[in-house]
Amino acid sequence: RPLSDPPTDLSEESMSGDTSLLGKWGEEQVARYLRVRGYTVLAAGFRCRMGEIDLIVRRRELVAFVEVKLRKNADFARALEQVTRSKQRRIITTAKVYLAQHPELADCPCRFDVAEVYAPQGTDTRRPEIRYLENAFW
Repeated sequence: RPLSDPPTDLSEESMSGDTSLLGKWGEEQVARYLRVRGYTVLAAGFRCRMGEIDLIVRRRELVAFVEVKLRKNADFARALEQVTRSKQRRIITTAKVYLAQHPELADCPCRFDVAEVYAPQGTDTRRPEIRYLENAFW
């Protein structure tokens, strides 16, 4: 799905509401963050019957499969802690499907990253804190 400007009509109240809009907003924040760092977004919200990958990005020859986790804060648990071993296996399997569909990427090294997005005021946060963890799991 294409990435667009983040929604501006979401409020604090919606942080506990429509999770698909919130997830898309978080993905857009991370996509913007990565573009500034020289990455190209290959896919957003890639889905197959095995699972979903939030973002697939490339910088030079490297392909990164990115799980985006959005939270108000880290008081309860860091977002990374929510990427369970089971979730990791689904992401890895889904990445294999993506690579099989894109043989031009067959020789590219790959890694699995997690982006933690902290937005204390919900989507009203002008600049959410993003913690980007490369090689978060194998």
